Amino acid sequence: MPWSHPAVLLATCGWLGRIPAAPGTFGAALGVGLSAAAAAVGLSTGGEVVATLLLCAIGIPICDVAARLMGRGSDPGGIVWDEMASVPLGLLVMPAGERTPLVFLAAFLLHRLFDIWKPFPCRQLDEGHGGLGIMADDWGAAAWMALGLAIGRQAGWW
Repeated sequence: MPWSHPAVLLATCGWLGRIPAAPGTFGAALGVGLSAAAAAVGLSTGGEVVATLLLCAIGIPICDVAARLMGRGSDPGGIVWDEMASVPLGLLVMPAGERTPLVFLAAFLLHRLFDIWKPFPCRQLDEGHGGLGIMADDWGAAAWMALGLAIGRQAGWW
């Protein structure tokens, strides 16, 4: 396994993906941390959108190269860049000032639920598209997560 290759190092988020049990959970937690940090430092909404979209865009070639090097199917479990980048994407639906610990917990749990369950169109987005597929199924999970957060916000749950 080429763990020292830069693409693998990045795609596994500094080898966070090497954690043997549920590495995607740790990638999603890192994504929550990034979103919390963006809110804590007062990054503008526009800056946060740009940073998140850059993470998502550069994840495509990083995950593509890493998946080929790792040789463990189309979406190796050790690649967690997709979770790390897609959780902040889904959290963009919540204004930074409204991202309470409860919102972060709900975002984390919803993202994990939809990333594992893969409701339509998540599973279809993941099928045989290299780095794009690796990232896109998590963008789908982030969309479902965002919908859940928006419903919770409208209902006054947070």
